[in-house]
Amino acid sequence: MADDIGGRFPDPHEYQVPSELEGWEEMYPSHYLFSKEREAWEKQQFWYQDKIHAPEPMPPLDLIFQEAWQISLSQYTTRVFCIPPAQGIAQRMVGCYMYICAIAPPPDEIIGEKAELFGKRVFYVFEHYDELWDKWLTKFKALGREMEAVEVPTELPKYVPEDQVLPAPTGCYISYDILEAFDKLALKMIKAWQYHFEMLNLTYLAYLMFGDVSRKLFPGISESAIGKMVAGAYVSMFRPEEELCRLSRLAVSSRGVADILKSDKTVAQKKAELEKIPDGKHWLEEFDKASDPWFFVSCGSGWFHHEGSWLTNLDIPYSYIKSYVERLGNGETIERSMDHLDKERDETVASYRELIKTDEDRKAFDEAYKTIRTIYRYAEDHLFWVEHWLHTIWFAKIRKFGKLLVNNGMLNNVDDIFMFTRYEIPELLTELSTGWALGVNIPLRGDYYKAKAGKRRKILEAAGNWNPSPALGVPPAEVAEPFTIMLWGVTTDKVKEWLKGVGEVGGAGVSEIKGFASSAGVAEGPARVLKLLKDIVNLQPGEVLVCPTTNPSWAPVFTKIKAAVTDIGGLTSHAAIVCREYGIPSVTGTGVATSAIKTGDIVKVDGDTGVVTIVERAK
Repeated sequence: MADDIGGRFPDPHEYQVPSELEGWEEMYPSHYLFSKEREAWEKQQFWYQDKIHAPEPMPPLDLIFQEAWQISLSQYTTRVFCIPPAQGIAQRMVGCYMYICAIAPPPDEIIGEKAELFGKRVFYVFEHYDELWDKWLTKFKALGREMEAVEVPTELPKYVPEDQVLPAPTGCYISYDILEAFDKLALKMIKAWQYHFEMLNLTYLAYLMFGDVSRKLFPGISESAIGKMVAGAYVSMFRPEEELCRLSRLAVSSRGVADILKSDKTVAQKKAELEKIPDGKHWLEEFDKASDPWFFVSCGSGWFHHEGSWLTNLDIPYSYIKSYVERLGNGETIERSMDHLDKERDETVASYRELIKTDEDRKAFDEAYKTIRTIYRYAEDHLFWVEHWLHTIWFAKIRKFGKLLVNNGMLNNVDDIFMFTRYEIPELLTELSTGWALGVNIPLRGDYYKAKAGKRRKILEAAGNWNPSPALGVPPAEVAEPFTIMLWGVTTDKVKEWLKGVGEVGGAGVSEIKGFASSAGVAEGPARVLKLLKDIVNLQPGEVLVCPTTNPSWAPVFTKIKAAVTDIGGLTSHAAIVCREYGIPSVTGTGVATSAIKTGDIVKVDGDTGVVTIVERAK
């Protein structure tokens, strides 16, 4: 196998990490480490970095999302909807980075058993999606409100309040409440991720099925044409941006509001000035109404505690509004053009449908198209509620535990709580509860936990300066697992490039790079390379966004850029979906865009062929 593809990657059991990372293994649950007990099986798998969900070193508590999706994604594929040849995705940690592998298909007899269940279960969901979505959203919102209702004390009382003792003792007290509250939050987050994948795999499956039907009926059809037929959905993930547009238009139509919002003053200063005028007060009320839930949106992916959200970093939504108000003043349109997108999609579908010669083929196309248009929106609909709304609630609640531990000398900083796993935090809370229960002048091991948090922060920092191998183990002769290709953008050619070290090549000698033709169209303009989340504010109108991967929460920038190019992601990645929804030419999964292209380079992005050409280097 290794000879077929041209080599192999380091053995996962022998791979050495930098000495600065010594002790990294203690940061993660033992079942996340490559182990001797599973060595024979692990050596048979091909492991690659999950740069979509875990592009940076993993803080211990943030691993809970990864733990949850490993179980959820896999069980829906293998045990719930029983996709016949598909198995789950396994995860391992190496040097603070997460590697994953797509497990090989099961034996033929298992495939046969699953096939009998597959048709009955999957196609029922396709046919009843709208009513199932309504039920999903109702129960998910209820779960979020339950999480919001969990009370986390930030202080331990000197004595239990009188009303908890008389006229009858309540029976359990804050020492129990603390432990119960964290357990509740952790279990609710895991349940949320069980809900997360309720129909997500079927969304990707429907796209795969529609693509297969289209390729069979229209030999030579481009991937961008298939994507164009799917684009155009009214989904929750774009609602935050729509609310910003609404607030911007309200500001322009209100007396004195636009001038305040266009100023370079701080958010606090703007709010203070708006409070002084009637229209300003009304605008602030409308902003507050939009905030819950629509501004419970991460400034990034929602996967990391340090990203923050619009609620905790008001500079982000206010800066977007400032830009929109200025553009409205110039007579520009700030909303995405749904009419144009719908018209282009319908024309594309009609032109291909006219090529179909038989009623049988036409029926197959119509059914596949109806299915993908119905369920495709789930990908971005559910994404807002899970990875943004609920994660924002989670981070706020967890920080209350951090404050409790800081107030009682167990940690130095509130966010130090994220340096411990979900299995370790109950230990801290149990020790705290025990010390409180024992009485006064009881020593706690605060120095121990503070030192551990400090050490782990240093390890994460060192890991951030390390460039680990993109993959481990022996690659297959051909990467054929469809979700690996469609979502993560890992292909046979990409693996060959990794083996050659292409991902480490500097930009000077590269004039053309290739990736997935994810969103149709051709555009040319100056590149803006953004490797850090905070740099999104530097993006200028008319530029081509070049980044590791886009985040759906960046929607407000997609009405002013010409095109987007990413290192990571396939045809069903969020980067691809967002670009299609905004009619932006896009090439995803290039692997090397952020290293081969420099800010200021003039680049041509061909979203029809998947080719990015560096037309002229920046002076």
